Amino acid sequence: MAEDSGQDRSEEPTAKRLDDARKKGQVPRSKELDTFVSLIVSAVLLIFLGGRMAIGLIEMMRQQFKITRAEIFDPASPVLHLIRVVQEAVFLILPFSLVLLVAALLTPMLMGGWNFSQEAMQPKFSKLNPLKGLKKIVGVQGLIELIKAILKVFLVFFVAWLLYGTYQYDLAQLQRLPVDAAIYRTADLVTDTLLLLSASLLIVVLIDVPFQLWNNKRQLMMTKQEVKDENKEAEGSPEVKGRIRRLQMEIAQRRMMAEVPQADVVVTNPSHFAIALKYDQQGASAPRVVAKGVDLIASQIRNAALSADVPLVAAPPLARALYYSTEINEEIPQGLFLAVAQVLAYVYQLKAAEENGWNRPQAPVDLPVPDDFKQ
Repeated sequence: MAEDSGQDRSEEPTAKRLDDARKKGQVPRSKELDTFVSLIVSAVLLIFLGGRMAIGLIEMMRQQFKITRAEIFDPASPVLHLIRVVQEAVFLILPFSLVLLVAALLTPMLMGGWNFSQEAMQPKFSKLNPLKGLKKIVGVQGLIELIKAILKVFLVFFVAWLLYGTYQYDLAQLQRLPVDAAIYRTADLVTDTLLLLSASLLIVVLIDVPFQLWNNKRQLMMTKQEVKDENKEAEGSPEVKGRIRRLQMEIAQRRMMAEVPQADVVVTNPSHFAIALKYDQQGASAPRVVAKGVDLIASQIRNAALSADVPLVAAPPLARALYYSTEINEEIPQGLFLAVAQVLAYVYQLKAAEENGWNRPQAPVDLPVPDDFKQ
């Protein structure tokens, strides 16, 4: 790995590397983005729900301060009042809390997406290593965190100072307002203050989100050796792949040899090449190559043909042309139609002569193989 070999992490992370990182819970996250969204959503909710909540708060105060003489002397009355207050408070803040919860759950989709990792939840004693913690503090990540903290303090202080100067008179006038009006005005001031303070954190978010994306990618970068090792692991060792290829070739060869007895003719070189052809006279397709080979395989094709009484026709130019131009189970090219037709005509005449006791026909010579197909 890079730590052991000293290689630079210059390669982009592979899909497997990214998938393994997600399983370990390593995805880009920005706490500043989560905080910013939560605060902005809270401010917007206060704009739309603040009036309703203020009215509810006033009504709660009116109802709970109305205590009869009988309730004062009833030992169970304080408990009943407390239960009633809690119920009303929950009902009052429930819409606010639900929307805020949904926003908190959806925010991770903006960066990194949802990711539930059991491995990340398992306790790791390595996280208690003070040296690793010190490395984070003095590293690039620690420097960025320090800059963010200073920037947040400065922004919040600066915006708060501006807001105090703007609303100083309003704050002083709250004590002169009736309780209902004071509560409404306080709700407005809190909403405006929260909205502006939250908006000021957008600067921090614009710094933190690109950094977290860059830092996560930097941690997942790979060395050239890691990429090679991963590709080797994914594809398998050369020995295993070679054995698989040999098995595939053996299976294909056995399947090919099983087609030879069904062929109409085997065109030979006569010793180096052998190509088995099959033609369906009832169909509209051209003759197909059902088996072909050179040297040892050609010999096996010839032996299989002799055992199945499939005629052998020696036509060296045609055999070479068929071998190089046509793959197994493919129809012969149009340029070889005439030459193959003469061979098949000879085969059909030969079968007819054997069945009827006629004289053996003359084998075709000088077959018309175009120069483009000659090897």
